Amino acid sequence: MQLIEFGSIMNMAKGKKPVNQSPEKRDGFLPYVDIKAFETNTVDNYTDGVKCLPCEEGDILIVCDGSRSGLVGKAINGYVGSTLAKITADGMTQNYLYYFLQGKYALLNTKKKGTGTPHLNPDLLKKQMLIVPSIPEQKRIVTHIEELFSELDKAVETLRTTKQQLAVYRQAVYSSVYSGIAELKPITDFFEITGGLTKNSKRSELPIKMPYLRVANVYYNRLDLSEIKNIGVTESEVERTLLEKNDLLFVEGNGSKSQIGRVAIWDGSIEQCLHQNHIIKGRPLGNMLPEYALFYLISGGGRNQITDIAKSTSGLYTLSTNKVKNLQIPVCNITKQQQVINEIASRLSICESIEQTVDTALAQADAMRQSILKQAFEGGF
Repeated sequence: MQLIEFGSIMNMAKGKKPVNQSPEKRDGFLPYVDIKAFETNTVDNYTDGVKCLPCEEGDILIVCDGSRSGLVGKAINGYVGSTLAKITADGMTQNYLYYFLQGKYALLNTKKKGTGTPHLNPDLLKKQMLIVPSIPEQKRIVTHIEELFSELDKAVETLRTTKQQLAVYRQAVYSSVYSGIAELKPITDFFEITGGLTKNSKRSELPIKMPYLRVANVYYNRLDLSEIKNIGVTESEVERTLLEKNDLLFVEGNGSKSQIGRVAIWDGSIEQCLHQNHIIKGRPLGNMLPEYALFYLISGGGRNQITDIAKSTSGLYTLSTNKVKNLQIPVCNITKQQQVINEIASRLSICESIEQTVDTALAQADAMRQSILKQAFEGGF
């Protein structure tokens, strides 16, 4: 056996945009197979196949256009989507080809071509070298790959279960600490609740431009400041919406029960930073430690309050400054508040250490998967 260029045996046909398409299955119509269809078996559209490229269950498809170019999947019976291509190779079984292409995803995805929508570079794929053994040997290699992947999958499932258990543990930590504090008082006794800047087209004309926080910057007890945008404001708006270190930040809403009321503390890392109206600000009045309030608001009791007041008649979830003002916080003196913070922080630090170990192991599992494929197609099996 010798190394050959993949292009010498490769056959690739691009999918077509259907002439006739329907979101519902009709007589004579088959699934229009896009990325979602081959990844999850979920079909959003059907077509009668006029001017389309047919595919059968198990055919190998590769993404040709978009951010996921180079991704490989297996088809269901239907017609190939316009951003995909059906790919075969002379002398290679479908599964052998499938795993060969899986091992090239990182290369193909990072070396796409085109300045607008990225595209798969077929020339790069054609130049890949490989060994094409006999069919029995291909089947043996595939079996070995799948055995190793099965063991990896079991390990990954255990790691993911551990992450879920850690999330449950976090809530148990919060609940155990706050459950012994019976008295509740309005959040407005401890924080001044105010709204932010409303975006509009006229803001670009205003002379003062300043950085501001958006929903995309605020998560549960975490800020993502990797992308900060500027906005035009008036002097009076600056005074009203300027953030100060230790301000509470509430996400106003996006309709989702799990994401409504995400809350974090502003760390002051960007000077002269404002916030838009979809972020509600809680300015400390000096009689409650912000972290004490934060930990309660992301605990089970706090989350229940937030979702109860946020639910609308339409079934969606959204907050407002008035709704946030209706929240209540367990009350204790400052000394006790600091003890609560210390206890939670201590117990969560152990949790975070375990989670970092789990995340590292998950990343190593992905690297191991690629290592198995590399070894398989370089004669290591």
